[in-house]
Amino acid sequence: MANHVLAIDQGTTSSRAIIFREDRTVAGVGQQEFTQHFPRSGWVEHDPEEIWETVNRSISEALEKAGLTGADIAAVGITNQRETVVVWDRETGEAVFNAIVWQDRRTASLCGQMKDDGLEPLFTRKTGLLLDPYFSGTKLRWLLDNVPQGRARAERGELCFGTVDSFLIWRLTGGAHHVTDATNASRTLMYNIEQNQWDEELLGYLQVPSEMLPEVRDSADDFGTVRQDHVLGGTPILGVAGDQQAATIGNACFEPGMMKVTYGTGCFSLLNTGGELVRSQNRLLSTIAYRLDGATTYAVEGSIFVAGAGVQWLRDGLGLINAAEESGQLAEKADPEQAVYLVPAFVGLGAPYWDADARGAMFGLTRSTGPAEIAKATLDSVCYQTHDLLTAKRGDWQGGNAQTVLRVDGGMVASDWTMQRLADILGVPVDRPEILETTALGAAWLAGQRAGVWPDMDAFAAGWARDRRFEPQIDDASRSADLAGWKDAVRRTLSRRD
Repeated sequence: MANHVLAIDQGTTSSRAIIFREDRTVAGVGQQEFTQHFPRSGWVEHDPEEIWETVNRSISEALEKAGLTGADIAAVGITNQRETVVVWDRETGEAVFNAIVWQDRRTASLCGQMKDDGLEPLFTRKTGLLLDPYFSGTKLRWLLDNVPQGRARAERGELCFGTVDSFLIWRLTGGAHHVTDATNASRTLMYNIEQNQWDEELLGYLQVPSEMLPEVRDSADDFGTVRQDHVLGGTPILGVAGDQQAATIGNACFEPGMMKVTYGTGCFSLLNTGGELVRSQNRLLSTIAYRLDGATTYAVEGSIFVAGAGVQWLRDGLGLINAAEESGQLAEKADPEQAVYLVPAFVGLGAPYWDADARGAMFGLTRSTGPAEIAKATLDSVCYQTHDLLTAKRGDWQGGNAQTVLRVDGGMVASDWTMQRLADILGVPVDRPEILETTALGAAWLAGQRAGVWPDMDAFAAGWARDRRFEPQIDDASRSADLAGWKDAVRRTLSRRD
Protein backbone atom coordinates (compact mmCIF):
# COMPACT_ATOMS: atom_id res chain seq x y z
CA MET A 1 0.00 0.00 0.00
CA ALA A 2 1.30 3.48 -0.90
CA ASN A 3 2.01 5.31 2.36
CA HIS A 4 4.45 8.09 1.43
CA VAL A 5 3.47 11.68 0.65
CA LEU A 6 5.36 13.83 -1.85
CA ALA A 7 5.37 17.59 -1.40
CA ILE A 8 6.27 19.87 -4.29
CA ASP A 9 7.75 23.04 -2.81
CA GLN A 10 8.04 25.46 -5.72
CA GLY A 11 9.92 28.45 -4.34
CA THR A 12 11.36 31.71 -5.59
CA THR A 13 14.87 30.49 -6.29
CA SER A 14 14.50 26.72 -6.51
CA SER A 15 12.03 23.90 -6.99
CA ARG A 16 12.08 21.10 -4.45
CA ALA A 17 10.39 17.76 -3.97
CA ILE A 18 10.36 16.19 -0.51
CA ILE A 19 9.05 12.72 0.24
CA PHE A 20 7.77 12.15 3.77
CA ARG A 21 7.16 8.85 5.52
CA GLU A 22 4.11 8.29 7.71
CA ASP A 23 6.09 9.37 10.80
CA ARG A 24 6.98 12.74 9.10
CA THR A 25 10.63 11.82 8.61
CA VAL A 26 12.12 12.66 5.23
CA ALA A 27 12.73 9.76 2.86
CA GLY A 28 14.20 11.74 -0.03
CA VAL A 29 14.77 15.29 -1.27
CA GLY A 30 15.33 16.69 -4.74
CA GLN A 31 16.21 20.32 -5.40
CA GLN A 32 16.92 22.28 -8.56
CA GLU A 33 17.73 25.99 -8.72
CA PHE A 34 16.53 28.05 -11.66
CA THR A 35 17.37 31.34 -13.31
CA GLN A 36 16.35 34.74 -11.95
CA HIS A 37 15.66 37.26 -14.71
CA PHE A 38 15.95 41.01 -14.07
CA PRO A 39 15.04 42.68 -17.38
CA ARG A 40 14.85 46.16 -15.81
CA SER A 41 15.44 47.75 -12.43
CA GLY A 42 12.74 46.48 -10.07
CA TRP A 43 11.51 43.84 -12.52
CA VAL A 44 11.81 40.13 -11.63
CA GLU A 45 10.78 37.26 -13.90
CA HIS A 46 10.97 33.46 -14.08
CA ASP A 47 10.73 31.18 -17.09
CA PRO A 48 7.65 28.97 -16.51
CA GLU A 49 9.16 26.20 -18.64
CA GLU A 50 12.25 26.18 -16.46
CA ILE A 51 10.05 26.03 -13.35
CA TRP A 52 8.20 23.03 -14.83
CA GLU A 53 11.44 21.29 -15.79
CA THR A 54 13.03 21.83 -12.38
CA VAL A 55 9.92 20.52 -10.62
CA ASN A 56 10.07 17.32 -12.66
CA ARG A 57 13.79 16.85 -12.11
CA SER A 58 13.31 17.41 -8.38
CA ILE A 59 10.56 14.77 -8.24
CA SER A 60 12.72 12.21 -10.03
CA GLU A 61 15.71 13.03 -7.82
CA ALA A 62 13.67 12.67 -4.62
CA LEU A 63 12.23 9.33 -5.73
CA GLU A 64 15.67 8.03 -6.64
CA LYS A 65 17.20 9.08 -3.32
CA ALA A 66 14.32 7.51 -1.42
CA GLY A 67 14.53 4.30 -3.45
CA LEU A 68 10.86 4.63 -4.34
CA THR A 69 8.67 4.81 -7.40
CA GLY A 70 5.51 6.76 -8.14
CA ALA A 71 3.49 3.74 -7.02
CA ASP A 72 4.75 4.29 -3.45
CA ILE A 73 3.29 7.81 -3.26
CA ALA A 74 -0.19 8.00 -1.77
CA ALA A 75 -0.77 11.68 -2.53
CA VAL A 76 0.87 14.87 -3.76
CA GLY A 77 0.76 18.21 -1.96
CA ILE A 78 1.83 21.46 -3.59
CA THR A 79 3.09 24.64 -1.98
CA ASN A 80 4.31 27.59 -4.00
CA GLN A 81 5.59 31.13 -4.24
CA ARG A 82 2.25 32.83 -3.97
CA GLU A 83 1.73 36.07 -5.87
CA THR A 84 3.82 35.11 -8.90
CA VAL A 85 1.67 35.24 -12.06
CA VAL A 86 1.60 32.87 -15.04
CA VAL A 87 -0.64 33.20 -18.11
CA TRP A 88 -0.75 30.28 -20.54
CA ASP A 89 -2.54 29.10 -23.66
CA ARG A 90 -5.55 26.95 -22.81
CA GLU A 91 -4.96 24.62 -25.79
CA THR A 92 -1.17 24.19 -25.74
CA GLY A 93 -0.38 24.86 -22.10
CA GLU A 94 2.48 27.13 -23.17
CA ALA A 95 3.06 30.34 -21.22
CA VAL A 96 2.57 33.53 -23.25
CA PHE A 97 5.15 35.47 -21.22
CA ASN A 98 7.62 34.92 -18.42
CA ALA A 99 6.15 34.53 -14.95
CA ILE A 100 6.07 37.90 -13.19
CA VAL A 101 7.46 37.26 -9.71
CA TRP A 102 5.98 38.46 -6.43
CA GLN A 103 9.04 40.69 -5.91
CA ASP A 104 8.41 42.54 -9.18
CA ARG A 105 7.61 46.28 -8.89
CA ARG A 106 6.65 47.17 -12.47
CA THR A 107 3.08 48.01 -11.54
CA ALA A 108 3.97 50.59 -8.88
CA SER A 109 2.63 53.46 -10.99
CA LEU A 110 -0.63 51.59 -11.66
CA CYS A 111 -1.06 50.94 -7.94
CA GLY A 112 -0.34 54.60 -7.26
CA GLN A 113 -2.98 55.68 -9.78
CA MET A 114 -5.56 53.34 -8.27
CA LYS A 115 -4.79 54.75 -4.82
CA ASP A 116 -5.19 58.28 -6.17
CA ASP A 117 -8.56 57.20 -7.55
CA GLY A 118 -9.60 56.24 -4.01
CA LEU A 119 -9.81 52.48 -4.68
CA GLU A 120 -7.57 51.12 -1.93
CA PRO A 121 -10.26 51.05 0.83
CA LEU A 122 -12.53 49.01 -1.46
CA PHE A 123 -9.82 46.49 -2.32
CA THR A 124 -8.69 46.25 1.31
CA ARG A 125 -12.24 45.69 2.58
CA LYS A 126 -12.89 42.88 0.13
CA THR A 127 -9.46 41.22 -0.15
CA GLY A 128 -7.67 42.16 3.08
CA LEU A 129 -4.77 43.41 0.94
CA LEU A 130 -3.29 46.77 0.00
CA LEU A 131 -2.79 48.18 -3.47
CA ASP A 132 0.84 47.18 -3.92
CA PRO A 133 2.77 45.66 -6.85
CA TYR A 134 3.43 42.65 -4.62
CA PHE A 135 0.03 41.14 -5.34
CA SER A 136 -1.09 39.28 -8.45
CA GLY A 137 -3.92 41.40 -9.81
CA THR A 138 -1.98 44.35 -11.16
CA LYS A 139 0.65 42.01 -12.62
CA LEU A 140 -2.11 40.23 -14.54
CA ARG A 141 -3.46 43.58 -15.73
CA TRP A 142 0.03 44.46 -17.01
CA LEU A 143 0.28 41.18 -18.92
CA LEU A 144 -3.10 41.67 -20.57
CA ASP A 145 -2.09 45.19 -21.58
CA ASN A 146 1.37 44.28 -22.89
CA VAL A 147 1.23 40.77 -24.39
CA PRO A 148 0.18 41.08 -28.07
CA GLN A 149 -3.53 40.25 -28.37
CA GLY A 150 -3.46 39.29 -24.67
CA ARG A 151 -6.69 40.94 -23.65
CA ALA A 152 -8.61 39.85 -26.76
CA ARG A 153 -7.44 36.26 -26.36
CA ALA A 154 -8.32 36.28 -22.66
CA GLU A 155 -11.83 37.56 -23.41
CA ARG A 156 -12.27 34.76 -25.96
CA GLY A 157 -11.38 32.23 -23.28
CA GLU A 158 -8.10 31.24 -24.94
CA LEU A 159 -5.84 32.10 -21.99
CA CYS A 160 -5.61 30.81 -18.43
CA PHE A 161 -4.39 32.78 -15.44
CA GLY A 162 -2.90 31.16 -12.41
CA THR A 163 -0.45 31.42 -9.59
CA VAL A 164 2.32 28.82 -9.81
CA ASP A 165 0.23 26.11 -8.14
CA SER A 166 -2.42 26.40 -10.87
CA PHE A 167 0.17 26.22 -13.62
CA LEU A 168 1.76 23.10 -12.12
CA ILE A 169 -1.58 21.38 -11.59
CA TRP A 170 -2.54 22.14 -15.20
CA ARG A 171 0.69 20.57 -16.42
CA LEU A 172 0.60 17.61 -14.01
CA THR A 173 -2.98 16.72 -14.95
CA GLY A 174 -2.47 17.24 -18.67
CA GLY A 175 -4.76 20.27 -18.75
CA ALA A 176 -7.66 18.47 -17.09
CA HIS A 177 -7.87 20.83 -14.11
CA HIS A 178 -7.67 24.62 -13.93
CA VAL A 179 -7.86 25.07 -10.15
CA THR A 180 -6.28 26.78 -7.17
CA ASP A 181 -6.91 26.83 -3.44
CA ALA A 182 -8.36 29.57 -1.24
CA THR A 183 -4.99 30.64 0.21
CA ASN A 184 -3.48 31.39 -3.19
CA ALA A 185 -6.68 33.03 -4.42
CA SER A 186 -6.65 35.30 -1.39
CA ARG A 187 -3.37 36.88 -2.59
CA THR A 188 -4.56 38.02 -6.00
CA LEU A 189 -6.46 41.28 -5.24
CA MET A 190 -9.38 39.66 -7.06
CA TYR A 191 -10.81 37.32 -4.41
CA ASN A 192 -13.36 38.36 -1.80
CA ILE A 193 -12.07 36.62 1.33
CA GLU A 194 -15.28 37.19 3.29
CA GLN A 195 -17.58 35.76 0.60
CA ASN A 196 -14.96 33.24 -0.64
CA GLN A 197 -15.40 33.95 -4.33
CA TRP A 198 -13.92 35.93 -7.19
CA ASP A 199 -15.23 39.49 -7.00
CA GLU A 200 -16.75 40.89 -10.18
CA GLU A 201 -16.40 44.51 -9.05
CA LEU A 202 -12.68 44.14 -8.44
CA LEU A 203 -12.22 42.27 -11.71
CA GLY A 204 -13.85 45.21 -13.43
CA TYR A 205 -11.43 47.73 -11.94
CA LEU A 206 -8.47 45.50 -12.86
CA GLN A 207 -9.93 44.81 -16.32
CA VAL A 208 -9.53 41.05 -15.94
CA PRO A 209 -11.93 38.70 -17.77
CA SER A 210 -13.40 36.15 -15.37
CA GLU A 211 -13.10 33.47 -18.09
CA MET A 212 -9.38 33.10 -17.40
CA LEU A 213 -9.63 32.48 -13.64
CA PRO A 214 -9.23 29.06 -11.98
CA GLU A 215 -11.83 27.34 -9.82
CA VAL A 216 -11.12 27.86 -6.11
CA ARG A 217 -11.14 24.79 -3.83
CA ASP A 218 -10.39 24.00 -0.20
CA SER A 219 -6.74 23.62 0.77
CA ALA A 220 -7.28 19.87 1.25
CA ASP A 221 -9.35 18.83 -1.74
CA ASP A 222 -9.36 16.89 -4.99
CA PHE A 223 -7.13 18.83 -7.38
CA GLY A 224 -6.97 16.08 -9.99
CA THR A 225 -4.80 13.09 -10.78
CA VAL A 226 -1.32 13.19 -12.28
CA ARG A 227 -1.39 12.16 -15.94
CA GLN A 228 -0.36 8.57 -16.68
CA ASP A 229 2.80 9.35 -18.69
CA HIS A 230 4.37 11.18 -15.73
CA VAL A 231 6.65 9.53 -13.16
CA LEU A 232 3.85 10.12 -10.62
CA GLY A 233 1.17 8.93 -13.04
CA GLY A 234 -2.13 8.11 -11.34
CA THR A 235 -1.27 9.81 -8.03
CA PRO A 236 -3.93 12.18 -6.69
CA ILE A 237 -3.10 15.81 -5.88
CA LEU A 238 -4.92 16.36 -2.60
CA GLY A 239 -3.37 19.39 -0.92
CA VAL A 240 -2.46 22.93 -2.03
CA ALA A 241 -1.48 26.01 -0.05
CA GLY A 242 0.64 29.08 -0.65
CA ASP A 243 4.05 28.74 0.93
CA GLN A 244 3.45 30.91 3.98
CA GLN A 245 0.12 29.31 4.79
CA ALA A 246 1.69 25.88 4.31
CA ALA A 247 4.42 26.83 6.79
CA THR A 248 1.75 27.93 9.28
CA ILE A 249 0.17 24.49 8.94
CA GLY A 250 3.53 22.72 9.11
CA ASN A 251 4.28 24.56 12.35
CA ALA A 252 0.91 23.39 13.70
CA CYS A 253 -0.25 26.95 14.36
CA PHE A 254 -3.88 25.87 14.42
CA GLU A 255 -5.04 27.83 17.48
CA PRO A 256 -5.99 31.52 17.39
CA GLY A 257 -3.10 33.61 18.69
CA MET A 258 -0.38 31.26 17.48
CA MET A 259 2.24 32.86 15.24
CA LYS A 260 4.96 31.62 12.93
CA VAL A 261 7.70 33.44 11.01
CA THR A 262 9.27 31.96 7.89
CA TYR A 263 12.69 33.13 6.74
CA GLY A 264 13.12 32.30 3.09
CA THR A 265 13.83 34.67 0.23
CA GLY A 266 11.57 37.07 2.09
CA CYS A 267 10.26 36.96 5.66
CA PHE A 268 6.61 36.27 6.33
CA SER A 269 4.79 36.23 9.64
CA LEU A 270 1.26 34.86 10.09
CA LEU A 271 -0.87 35.17 13.21
CA ASN A 272 -3.82 32.76 13.31
CA THR A 273 -7.05 34.65 14.12
CA GLY A 274 -9.39 31.66 13.79
CA GLY A 275 -12.74 32.27 12.17
CA GLU A 276 -12.48 36.02 12.84
CA LEU A 277 -11.48 38.21 9.90
CA VAL A 278 -9.33 40.80 11.69
CA ARG A 279 -9.00 44.16 9.94
CA SER A 280 -5.49 45.48 10.55
CA GLN A 281 -5.07 49.02 11.81
CA ASN A 282 -1.31 48.87 11.26
CA ARG A 283 -1.06 48.24 7.52
CA LEU A 284 -0.73 44.50 7.86
CA LEU A 285 -2.71 42.11 5.68
CA SER A 286 -5.83 40.12 6.41
CA THR A 287 -5.64 36.82 4.60
CA ILE A 288 -6.87 33.23 4.52
CA ALA A 289 -4.68 30.89 6.58
CA TYR A 290 -6.41 27.78 5.22
CA ARG A 291 -9.85 26.52 4.25
CA LEU A 292 -10.80 23.00 5.30
CA ASP A 293 -14.19 21.32 4.76
CA GLY A 294 -15.57 24.67 3.66
CA ALA A 295 -14.61 26.43 6.91
CA THR A 296 -12.23 29.38 6.58
CA THR A 297 -9.50 30.17 9.10
CA TYR A 298 -8.07 33.67 8.80
CA ALA A 299 -4.72 35.24 9.65
CA VAL A 300 -3.02 38.60 9.94
CA GLU A 301 0.16 38.63 7.90
CA GLY A 302 3.23 40.80 7.67
CA SER A 303 5.45 40.49 4.60
CA ILE A 304 9.11 41.45 4.32
CA PHE A 305 10.53 41.29 0.82
CA VAL A 306 14.22 40.74 1.61
CA ALA A 307 15.44 38.20 4.17
CA GLY A 308 17.38 35.29 2.68
CA ALA A 309 17.65 37.40 -0.47
CA GLY A 310 19.95 39.65 1.54
CA VAL A 311 22.23 36.70 2.25
CA GLN A 312 22.17 35.86 -1.46
CA TRP A 313 23.25 39.45 -2.11
CA LEU A 314 26.21 39.00 0.26
CA ARG A 315 27.17 35.86 -1.63
CA ASP A 316 26.37 36.61 -5.27
CA GLY A 317 26.30 40.39 -5.41
CA LEU A 318 29.20 41.33 -3.13
CA GLY A 319 31.16 38.08 -2.99
CA LEU A 320 31.67 38.42 0.77
CA ILE A 321 30.78 34.78 1.45
CA ASN A 322 30.95 31.60 -0.57
CA ALA A 323 27.89 29.93 0.95
CA ALA A 324 24.82 31.19 2.80
CA GLU A 325 25.72 29.35 5.99
CA GLU A 326 28.89 31.47 6.30
CA SER A 327 26.89 34.66 6.93
CA GLY A 328 26.42 34.11 10.67
CA GLN A 329 30.04 33.10 11.15
CA LEU A 330 31.17 36.31 9.42
CA ALA A 331 28.68 38.50 11.33
CA GLU A 332 29.97 37.13 14.61
CA LYS A 333 33.33 38.76 13.87
CA ALA A 334 31.85 42.26 13.50
CA ASP A 335 33.19 45.13 15.59
CA PRO A 336 30.54 45.69 18.31
CA GLU A 337 31.44 49.39 18.44
CA GLN A 338 30.23 49.97 14.88
CA ALA A 339 26.51 50.71 14.48
CA VAL A 340 26.01 49.84 10.81
CA TYR A 341 22.44 49.58 9.49
CA LEU A 342 21.27 48.11 6.20
CA VAL A 343 17.73 48.89 5.06
CA PRO A 344 17.31 46.20 2.36
CA ALA A 345 14.73 48.00 0.23
CA PHE A 346 16.13 46.43 -2.95
CA VAL A 347 12.57 46.03 -4.31
CA GLY A 348 10.84 48.51 -2.01
CA LEU A 349 9.73 47.99 1.58
CA GLY A 350 6.89 45.72 2.63
CA ALA A 351 4.90 45.75 5.86
CA PRO A 352 4.26 47.92 7.70
CA TYR A 353 5.72 50.63 5.43
CA TRP A 354 4.52 49.56 1.96
CA ASP A 355 6.84 51.91 0.10
CA ALA A 356 7.30 50.56 -3.42
CA ASP A 357 9.65 53.41 -4.37
CA ALA A 358 12.13 53.05 -1.51
CA ARG A 359 15.51 51.57 -2.41
CA GLY A 360 18.22 49.96 -0.31
CA ALA A 361 20.55 52.06 1.80
CA MET A 362 23.31 51.55 4.34
CA PHE A 363 24.10 53.89 7.23
CA GLY A 364 26.87 54.26 9.78
CA LEU A 365 29.75 53.29 7.51
CA THR A 366 33.26 54.17 8.71
CA ARG A 367 36.71 53.68 7.26
CA SER A 368 37.05 50.48 9.28
CA THR A 369 33.74 48.99 8.14
CA GLY A 370 34.40 45.70 6.41
CA PRO A 371 32.74 42.44 5.34
CA ALA A 372 31.91 41.36 8.90
CA GLU A 373 30.03 44.56 9.70
CA ILE A 374 28.13 44.44 6.41
CA ALA A 375 27.17 40.80 7.04
CA LYS A 376 25.97 41.65 10.55
CA ALA A 377 23.95 44.62 9.26
CA THR A 378 22.31 42.35 6.69
CA LEU A 379 21.26 39.73 9.24
CA ASP A 380 20.29 42.44 11.74
CA SER A 381 17.95 43.96 9.15
CA VAL A 382 15.91 40.76 9.13
CA CYS A 383 15.60 40.86 12.91
CA TYR A 384 14.62 44.54 12.96
CA GLN A 385 11.98 44.03 10.28
CA THR A 386 10.56 41.12 12.27
CA HIS A 387 10.32 43.42 15.28
CA ASP A 388 8.34 45.89 13.15
CA LEU A 389 5.90 43.11 12.26
CA LEU A 390 5.55 41.82 15.81
CA THR A 391 4.84 45.33 17.11
CA ALA A 392 2.16 45.86 14.46
CA LYS A 393 0.52 42.49 15.17
CA ARG A 394 0.35 43.19 18.87
CA GLY A 395 -1.54 46.35 18.00
CA ASP A 396 -4.05 44.46 15.84
CA TRP A 397 -4.84 41.25 17.68
CA GLN A 398 -7.60 41.72 20.24
CA GLY A 399 -9.03 38.19 20.18
CA GLY A 400 -6.81 36.87 22.93
CA ASN A 401 -3.25 36.96 24.19
CA ALA A 402 -0.93 36.96 21.22
CA GLN A 403 1.62 34.20 21.58
CA THR A 404 4.88 35.50 23.01
CA VAL A 405 6.97 32.61 21.70
CA LEU A 406 7.61 32.60 17.98
CA ARG A 407 7.81 29.41 15.93
CA VAL A 408 10.27 29.92 13.11
CA ASP A 409 11.22 28.04 9.96
CA GLY A 410 12.98 28.53 6.65
CA GLY A 411 16.59 28.34 5.52
CA MET A 412 17.90 31.15 7.74
CA VAL A 413 16.83 29.53 11.01
CA ALA A 414 19.65 26.98 10.76
CA SER A 415 21.99 29.79 11.86
CA ASP A 416 22.26 29.80 15.65
CA TRP A 417 23.80 33.29 15.55
CA THR A 418 20.89 34.72 13.58
CA MET A 419 18.24 33.10 15.79
CA GLN A 420 19.94 34.33 18.95
CA ARG A 421 20.13 37.83 17.50
CA LEU A 422 16.43 37.56 16.60
CA ALA A 423 15.49 36.65 20.17
CA ASP A 424 17.63 39.51 21.47
CA ILE A 425 16.02 42.11 19.20
CA LEU A 426 12.45 40.86 19.72
CA GLY A 427 12.81 40.37 23.46
CA VAL A 428 10.85 37.11 23.27
CA PRO A 429 11.84 33.43 23.04
CA VAL A 430 12.22 31.92 19.58
CA ASP A 431 11.43 28.23 19.01
CA ARG A 432 13.10 26.32 16.19
CA PRO A 433 11.31 23.06 15.28
CA GLU A 434 12.95 19.69 14.85
CA ILE A 435 11.60 19.48 11.31
CA LEU A 436 12.78 22.57 9.45
CA GLU A 437 10.94 21.64 6.24
CA THR A 438 7.72 23.06 7.63
CA THR A 439 6.48 24.54 4.35
CA ALA A 440 6.69 21.21 2.57
CA LEU A 441 5.43 19.46 5.71
CA GLY A 442 2.29 21.61 5.70
CA ALA A 443 1.53 20.73 2.08
CA ALA A 444 2.25 17.08 2.84
CA TRP A 445 -0.15 17.09 5.80
CA LEU A 446 -2.95 18.60 3.72
CA ALA A 447 -2.54 15.84 1.13
CA GLY A 448 -1.71 13.03 3.55
CA GLN A 449 -4.65 13.47 5.88
CA ARG A 450 -6.97 13.78 2.89
CA ALA A 451 -5.55 10.49 1.60
CA GLY A 452 -6.04 8.87 5.00
CA VAL A 453 -2.36 8.07 5.61
CA TRP A 454 -1.59 10.97 7.98
CA PRO A 455 -3.21 11.95 11.31
CA ASP A 456 -5.93 14.52 11.86
CA MET A 457 -5.22 18.10 12.96
CA ASP A 458 -5.09 17.43 16.70
CA ALA A 459 -2.76 14.45 16.42
CA PHE A 460 -0.56 16.30 13.94
CA ALA A 461 -0.29 19.30 16.29
CA ALA A 462 0.54 17.02 19.23
CA GLY A 463 3.49 15.68 17.25
CA TRP A 464 5.14 19.09 16.74
CA ALA A 465 8.57 19.03 18.39
CA ARG A 466 11.05 21.77 19.28
CA ASP A 467 14.72 21.51 18.39
CA ARG A 468 15.91 24.52 20.41
CA ARG A 469 14.58 27.59 22.19
CA PHE A 470 16.58 30.84 21.95
CA GLU A 471 16.06 33.16 24.93
CA PRO A 472 16.84 36.92 24.86
CA GLN A 473 20.27 37.70 26.27
CA ILE A 474 20.68 41.48 25.93
CA ASP A 475 19.28 44.14 28.25
CA ASP A 476 16.43 46.50 27.43
CA ALA A 477 18.72 49.52 27.08
CA SER A 478 20.84 47.82 24.42
CA ARG A 479 17.75 46.63 22.58
CA SER A 480 16.20 50.09 22.63
CA ALA A 481 19.40 51.69 21.31
CA ASP A 482 19.62 49.17 18.45
CA LEU A 483 15.97 49.71 17.51
CA ALA A 484 16.29 53.51 17.65
CA GLY A 485 19.13 53.34 15.14
CA TRP A 486 17.04 51.08 12.90
CA LYS A 487 14.02 53.39 12.99
CA ASP A 488 16.20 56.35 12.05
CA ALA A 489 17.73 54.41 9.14
CA VAL A 490 14.27 53.44 7.84
CA ARG A 491 13.05 57.03 8.17
CA ARG A 492 15.92 58.23 6.01
CA THR A 493 15.29 55.50 3.42
CA LEU A 494 11.58 55.96 2.84
CA SER A 495 10.67 57.73 -0.37
CA ARG A 496 8.01 59.64 1.52
CA ARG A 497 9.21 61.15 4.79
CA ASP A 498 6.08 62.98 5.89
